[in-house]
Amino acid sequence: MTELFPNVFRGLKLKTKITLGVTVMLVFCGLGITVILSNMSSEALLEEGKKRGMALTSGLAVRMAEPILAMDFLHMKNLIDNVYNQYDDVVYVFLTDASDNVLSHSFSGGFPTDLLRVNRSGEEQQPLLLSTEQGFIYDFSAKVVLGERNLGTVRLGLSRQEMDAQIHRQRQTSLFSTMGIVGLGIILALWFAHTVTIRLNRLRKSAEAMIEGNLDVQAGVTLDKNCWDIMACNRRECPAYGDTQRRCWHLPGTLCPNCNGLEYPYKIGACRSCPVYRRNFGDEVQELAEAFDVMAITLKTHIEELTQREKTIARQQSLLKTIMDVTPDFITLQDRNLTYQAASKAFCDYLTLTEEAIIGKTDFQIFSEHQADLNFHEDKQILLSGQPLSKQITVRRHEEQKTLHVIKIPVYDQDGSIIGLLLTARDISILKKYQEQLIQSQKMEDLGRLAGGVAHEINTPLGIILGYTQLLMEDITDENRIDDLKIIEKQTRICRKIVADLLSFSRYSESASETVDINESLREVIKLVEQIFFLNHIQMRFSADENIPPLTGDREKLKQVWLNLLNNAADAIGQNGEIYVESKLCAHRQRVVVSIADTGKGIKEEHLRKIFDPFFTTKQVGKGTGLGLSVSFGIIQEHGGSVSALSPPPREYLPEDFPQSADLGPGAVFVIELPLKAS
Repeated sequence: MTELFPNVFRGLKLKTKITLGVTVMLVFCGLGITVILSNMSSEALLEEGKKRGMALTSGLAVRMAEPILAMDFLHMKNLIDNVYNQYDDVVYVFLTDASDNVLSHSFSGGFPTDLLRVNRSGEEQQPLLLSTEQGFIYDFSAKVVLGERNLGTVRLGLSRQEMDAQIHRQRQTSLFSTMGIVGLGIILALWFAHTVTIRLNRLRKSAEAMIEGNLDVQAGVTLDKNCWDIMACNRRECPAYGDTQRRCWHLPGTLCPNCNGLEYPYKIGACRSCPVYRRNFGDEVQELAEAFDVMAITLKTHIEELTQREKTIARQQSLLKTIMDVTPDFITLQDRNLTYQAASKAFCDYLTLTEEAIIGKTDFQIFSEHQADLNFHEDKQILLSGQPLSKQITVRRHEEQKTLHVIKIPVYDQDGSIIGLLLTARDISILKKYQEQLIQSQKMEDLGRLAGGVAHEINTPLGIILGYTQLLMEDITDENRIDDLKIIEKQTRICRKIVADLLSFSRYSESASETVDINESLREVIKLVEQIFFLNHIQMRFSADENIPPLTGDREKLKQVWLNLLNNAADAIGQNGEIYVESKLCAHRQRVVVSIADTGKGIKEEHLRKIFDPFFTTKQVGKGTGLGLSVSFGIIQEHGGSVSALSPPPREYLPEDFPQSADLGPGAVFVIELPLKAS
């Protein structure tokens, strides 16, 4: 029972609790006051009745002295009857002499002699309460004296029933008055509870709306006049202007001179003297509702800021994730315990692991024990010293060798302490290859200068040898000697050809600048070699793009390129094959593309990078100098173009009926690109 009552009371609504509490308080207080006042009034009525009875008795005793001395029984009777008949609550009146003999009485029947044995001569405390057949009676006794002489005693009986009736009527009046006051109090309590709870219910509904996600609530009352109306300031730049949900004393940065730039709650002291505050401030419930509105708006603003920040962070994370996914570099982030916190897609692909399989792991769980131990000591040294590390390493994985440029730098937090390690590794294999090619080009350039110098030095004695040989051939008639001289002449001319190639390779000869018709130059060279190739059963085909405009360049040098490439194609075929020459215009790139494809034995992959190097040749000794492609490469570069070799040739460089069979080689194609405008 003791546990049930608090639970039941706890489940009641606040309005019911307030009404019930006030009602119980009023009832208990009213009943208590009624009981106290009733007892006090009862005692006062009894005391008043006793005093009245005593006054009647004493007054009658004073008037009885003379009739007793005169023994005027008629007068005695009249005095007694006068008192007895005048008051309804007087039950009896009688008079006795000094010897307790009854002289006169008001009884209609016989005199009850028992009354003579009680309250004799006023010996008991007055009055004496007697219990009779007619109910309780207060018996009053007063002596009739004359000087010091006792003449007799007057006895008066006053009914208690009339007094009790008056007390009962008084108690009923008090009870009804109390009930009326309690009822009025209950009505006032209901009004008070309604006034309080209606605002609390509004506050509760606002809280429920906030729980559901609606922050556009207003628990406070709408003001009839706002601060800008009261102050008539019309300062639209003030944060409080137009804000009907928050009070100006809750807002920071208001422009009121009384605020002095202070923020809530420090400016409340100054606001208390402001007419806006004096007009619009309310009780604690209103202040709570207004504070709730401020909290709702502040929370909404904070959530909007957090949402915006979350979107920004999400965009940044997405951008960072995109960068981490598309960058070819290896990027990892490790914490101070060298546990991976992030890894780029390239790093994951290199290890053939997923990002989830790397995050949260250390090097000992990913790499071999030896490699992980090396990484651990290296990384620990960086974390302890704070010095970054830059190095180049060569790694081999899946039969592929790569050169990586690795940079490891410590990561600092805001207080300057090291919290992790960032690693970036870039594949510089192509850069190393370009570096090697640059070194090789530098060597070739030096070699070209040397070859040019040597060619100039050799060219003069070769001319002398050739000249004297020809003179000797004119003077000598011996056939055997003439044949020997012809051999010398032939070999001297071969040497001069080599010298000429060396001069071309070294670019010492100057190029002519003239208008060149690419198709016409190709036709001239093809016509020159076509008959010779036909003897070896090599068929020539030419497809020309007639939309190609004239170019500016050296016609003879370009013809030398076409001749070198066609001779190389014929040498690769040997006998029984086909050579396909095509020219076409690439308008969007402003280039002219010439391709020379053959069905020869093709070019090995390891030779493709070397075929343009000077003196490199795959031909037999005495079949070539290794300068033809080098000279052609130099001529095309002089014209601002490029030349490349592919083996086997892609289909886009071949006609649909180009022969390809097991009897023929894989073939190769040389692609020359020349700009429409001279560089």
